[in-house]
Amino acid sequence: MDKSTLRNRIKEALATMSEEAYHEQSLAIVKKVLQEPYIIEAKTIGITISNKPEIDTNHLIDELWKLGKKVAVPKCNPKTREMTFYVINSFEQLETVYMHLREPIPEKCEFVDANEMNVLLVPGVAFDQYGYRIGYGGGYYDRYVLNYKKGKLMSLLFDEQLVDRVPTEAHDCPVDIIVTPTIRIDCVAQRGAN
Repeated sequence: MDKSTLRNRIKEALATMSEEAYHEQSLAIVKKVLQEPYIIEAKTIGITISNKPEIDTNHLIDELWKLGKKVAVPKCNPKTREMTFYVINSFEQLETVYMHLREPIPEKCEFVDANEMNVLLVPGVAFDQYGYRIGYGGGYYDRYVLNYKKGKLMSLLFDEQLVDRVPTEAHDCPVDIIVTPTIRIDCVAQRGAN
């Protein structure tokens, strides 16, 4: 199945999820992530401000702040398709931009270099157990993770987003860890066993 067909199939499956299931499963993921050793040890965590049907990250961000973590969120440049991350201490430091995305206001935030983040939470539509993913089509994270060398790449997703195999290309950078409401996958170990 090609990427576009798979992306549409997963989006359709997520669209049928009830509001109650969406919130319950998002909360279950947050609880699991907060017990994740890489998150516990991290000082700075990169994370997107989610839009439904992505896992709700607002509650996770609140919990990370309570733990004293630095939370860095991306600012996208649609012309260059590049991202930069900024540390936010409050949702008041965000503005709504194109496609209803909420992004940091650079003048009100502190810039953070890719390799200052101990964990980068990578969004996507479909994933396989090896950590390969299909994103939303912009290629922002594909480009960004090429310069991300020192931390762990982690993805949070609903079980419906896991597929047997994602079509890959030579330049694709897989994530290290996947967390769903029901399982945790060490993708590095899966790739080693394959």
